[in-house]
Amino acid sequence: MAPARLTRWIIGVVVGGAFLVPLVGTFLYTLRDPAGGVTLAHWASLFDPAHAATLRPILLGLGNSLILALVTVAIVLVVVTPTIILVNLRFPALRRAFEFVALLPISIPAIVLVVGLAPIYLQIGRALGTGAWTLAFAYGITVLPFAYRAIQASLDAIDLRTLTEAARSLGAGWPDVVRRVLVPNLRQGLMAASLISVAVVLGEFTIASLLNKQVLQTGMVVVQKQDAFAPAIFTLLSLAFVFVLLLIIGSVNTGSPGARVRKNTTRKAS
Repeated sequence: MAPARLTRWIIGVVVGGAFLVPLVGTFLYTLRDPAGGVTLAHWASLFDPAHAATLRPILLGLGNSLILALVTVAIVLVVVTPTIILVNLRFPALRRAFEFVALLPISIPAIVLVVGLAPIYLQIGRALGTGAWTLAFAYGITVLPFAYRAIQASLDAIDLRTLTEAARSLGAGWPDVVRRVLVPNLRQGLMAASLISVAVVLGEFTIASLLNKQVLQTGMVVVQKQDAFAPAIFTLLSLAFVFVLLLIIGSVNTGSPGARVRKNTTRKAS
């Protein structure tokens, strides 16, 4: 039974307030003038060359975080997605075990993960260097539960076996099956998994801090000791960036073939 309209409005207001009140409070804090009143000087200081040295740790961390986000999304799309498809098609008996392994990182504290990853990163540092981008291997584990749920939900919504068998019977190879048949049908789940990966990378602090890597969140901690307003501003900007990604995903999903078919069916029925 669907809740009444009044109930939906109450739930929407309560949930919306829980998200908006901290954001509005943070925004008002960035407008605070130490001498009293409201000012945009803290926002304008982001473009002040004299303030660039103070903001350098945040800008460096932001660049590293964006690179990490791209590498982590690539891991999700190139490694995790084909593995999930393979398990569903070839090894359905292992799906429960694979799901348990995929969801396990969400129950392990980040500091415990670092204890296990520290010896591994000693070898990674010797083989691949100590660049911040190497954190993507740890972040790939961190985002695995969220990416798995998003992709698996899209797989459950389609007839995976029928689609693959039809494509194979028409002579398509496995790369073409994945690229031209499965990916268009899994677009919503893949984009959701990518968005979650970006959000997790931009907001992660513990792993980067304990492994001594400079990312956006660690840069904010450094700058906060000199300028308490800049980290709050960059927090709002990063949230706005994720919100724009949500709007893009929503517009893409609305324009997907499945959505157009549902719209046409509704129009014909009416």
